[in-house]
Amino acid sequence: MQNCLGIYIESNIIKYAKVSREKNDLKVEAFGIRFFENLEEEIRKIIEETYCYSTPISINLENEKYLYFDIFALLSKKDIEKTVATEFESFCNERQYNTNAFESRYVLTPNIDDKEKVKAIDIYVNKIQLNRQIEALNGYKLNRITPMPMTIGAIANLNKTENQIIVNMEEETTITTIINQQITEIEVIEAGSREVLDGINKMENSYAKAYEICKNTTIYTADMEDISEEQPYLQYIVPTLYKITSKLQEILNGNSKKFQTIYLTGTLASVNNIDLYFQEFLPNVDCKLLKPKFLEDATTKINVKEYMEVNSAIALAVNELGEGIQELNFRKISTSEKISKALKIELPNKKNGNKINLKESFVGKLDTTEKWLIRGSVAIVIWIVIFCICSKLLSNQMLKQQEEIAEKQKTEELQITKIQSNATAINSKTTKYQSLIADLEEIDKKTNDIASSRNLIPNLLSQLMFVIPEKVQLVSIENTTGKMISVKAQSTDYDQLGYFIATLKTNKILLNVISSSGVKDSSTISVTIEGELP
Repeated sequence: MQNCLGIYIESNIIKYAKVSREKNDLKVEAFGIRFFENLEEEIRKIIEETYCYSTPISINLENEKYLYFDIFALLSKKDIEKTVATEFESFCNERQYNTNAFESRYVLTPNIDDKEKVKAIDIYVNKIQLNRQIEALNGYKLNRITPMPMTIGAIANLNKTENQIIVNMEEETTITTIINQQITEIEVIEAGSREVLDGINKMENSYAKAYEICKNTTIYTADMEDISEEQPYLQYIVPTLYKITSKLQEILNGNSKKFQTIYLTGTLASVNNIDLYFQEFLPNVDCKLLKPKFLEDATTKINVKEYMEVNSAIALAVNELGEGIQELNFRKISTSEKISKALKIELPNKKNGNKINLKESFVGKLDTTEKWLIRGSVAIVIWIVIFCICSKLLSNQMLKQQEEIAEKQKTEELQITKIQSNATAINSKTTKYQSLIADLEEIDKKTNDIASSRNLIPNLLSQLMFVIPEKVQLVSIENTTGKMISVKAQSTDYDQLGYFIATLKTNKILLNVISSSGVKDSSTISVTIEGELP
């Protein structure tokens, strides 16, 4: 019987599932979710709890990136490998990246838009990050490291006649597009359980409690009673879900293919009624929770939804047991490890009574049994000597490789420092250019204001010339601010001043006209009229 322990690791959450396989039957033997501060310590506890000291372990790749290259379908396997390598080198050169700083794998998938080509999905990750993941499980049987979006399909019931999408709402949300049982696109968006749990954690000061709140929260659709006041945590959940549904609508609208099913999984899939929420936004597609395909018809005392909470870990374990895409393993088994396994020898166990007393065997004449015992002992000693020599050679080789790795890490860290320095310089220059552009725009605005206000008074005078009554005299005209005009006029007749003000309003020479009370000096009446040029 084969076993594998799948471990899905996020910033402060671990999901794990131990899966066994006997012939074609898969069974989840143990599973759980833990919140941690010390990753290595928490992994040790999981290994002890599941008793997986020598069980193969499969974990998720972290912080990987995805590239897509179109390649002619008629090329040989070697030529395709060279083409993908060349494309990746070109990508790195364009961005001034060190190609040796990354580890990459690729898979081929049909090109929907061009039948003469195939699409290569190239996944790459920084080697320093990859080595840190391997180091975290040092001492355990780490067999597989795979990208989660490419692995989650291992537990889905994929149908040849349907096009499907898997939405894995973990720390970040990954959207895996599957056409004719082939993964064709991976979308990664930042909206996910991290921002939801961070928001609830600010209120509750506990990630474990935030996760339980998330599980016990019910999201309500348009045709249900809204009780959001009774569930204050919806303010963190709904905006995130809206971002995800909006991205899904964009994918569906931008794809020429019709999709039949959207599977929902991940931490946020534990929110009650989430499938109904997605169905409301995406009415033309069947939205449902992702149930591991080998549990669909199984009878179990455990609620299937509890298994679904650790779908990511189950998929990792199932992938190591032969399901899904196999060629995306980022864990390289070194030559020294292969030789060590090949030379591993089990010596006689004293607990089982396999004790040989050579002293007693050499007393008197040796019989046939004693001769075979001596020969066996000599053979064991020879194998031990050979093993020690090989171990020494391998140890020296490993030390040499560790030194090379340390040197490469140092070089890569130097390159990263240079990149960060260049980015800082670029940002500084960008800020400076933006400031200069803002100054130029301000100067241009002032110039335009000056040009536009240059002819304000002459144009106004030419209009006033035709409407001013004979008995009204203009004392002064002033452009106070912008299009605001202040006119001082005087006359010996109140009626003439009133007629003049009414004419300004009626002919819309000035807008929002207001006038001061008339001030009479001897026989002359003075008023101040203010208004805005149209």
